Amino acid sequence: MIIIPNSTATGRTRLVVGIVVCVAACCLLAALCLGEPALGPATAVAALMDPEHPLRVTVTAVRLPRALLGLVAGAGLGVAGLLLQDALRNPIAGPELLGVSSGAAVVVATIVVLGLGVPLALQPWLALGGALVAGTLVLLAIGRTRDPAGVVLVGAAMSAACGGLVVAIVGLGTQGNVVVLFRYLLGSLAARGWPHLLTVLPFVAAGLAVAWLLRRRVEALTLGDDVAAGLGVPVAPTRVLAVAIAAVLAAAVAAVCGPVAFVALLAPHIARRMTGTTSTRRVLPLVAVVGGVLLMAADLASRRLLYPVEIPVGIATTLVGVPALLLLRRPAPVPR
Repeated sequence: MIIIPNSTATGRTRLVVGIVVCVAACCLLAALCLGEPALGPATAVAALMDPEHPLRVTVTAVRLPRALLGLVAGAGLGVAGLLLQDALRNPIAGPELLGVSSGAAVVVATIVVLGLGVPLALQPWLALGGALVAGTLVLLAIGRTRDPAGVVLVGAAMSAACGGLVVAIVGLGTQGNVVVLFRYLLGSLAARGWPHLLTVLPFVAAGLAVAWLLRRRVEALTLGDDVAAGLGVPVAPTRVLAVAIAAVLAAAVAAVCGPVAFVALLAPHIARRMTGTTSTRRVLPLVAVVGGVLLMAADLASRRLLYPVEIPVGIATTLVGVPALLLLRRPAPVPR
């Protein structure tokens, strides 16, 4: 597939990426400063750099891993949304349609309600397994179809089935169990530390690397199956692989943070508006950074809006996502 580069569009994309990276750095610094106790930027940086600083544990063991988890998880969700929207040619496609978030929720609900005594360090891995099982079933079902609409229907059916299981399991729980599950099912970064970040990071890093290698083929799919095939792109394998990578990214995030809504849906639309292009290969790096900024900013808002009460981050992303989606419902820029 031969694409003539547009230097103006590429320069604009690089400028926007640089600006968003600066915003991400500001959000990261704010995450280190805000909380109890509140810190100034100089104090937060000193606590981060000085091993003997009295507030080092607060900054490095509590605030830093949570902020980095938001950045990494948001990047994974953003790229997952981009792959699904472009591979399926559906502007409202998201990981929720793959059933992976619901698959992780089934496992977590089972562990909590039945009191299985699974160590905390092992729970994210089991949840990841449940998410990947649900995603694999969807992939097996869509492997026989070339119709993007069929993929959406299969994924929606899997999400509905897993959602019904979660409701049934929660109905068996006690009041204390329901509170824990409620926070997880809405999506939360509370009480997350380095072990959670290290669980997600390898999957997100690998998923982003494969997405980068796949970006040109996925971009060809946005032109239509016939055109993509004419350009030498294997349509069905490319679509299945793109959906599989999106499933892995979303599953890893859902296993640790729960099903965080709207980040995967909004990040690609925002990146396209900022760059003025729908080119998958051009917006992919920006989508990753925008997704990370969205989740970090939403987590900061969830921590501070009703302080000292902390709301699940999924509520913050939903409150922002619904009106933002309405504003972004206009037709996207013409692909270049």
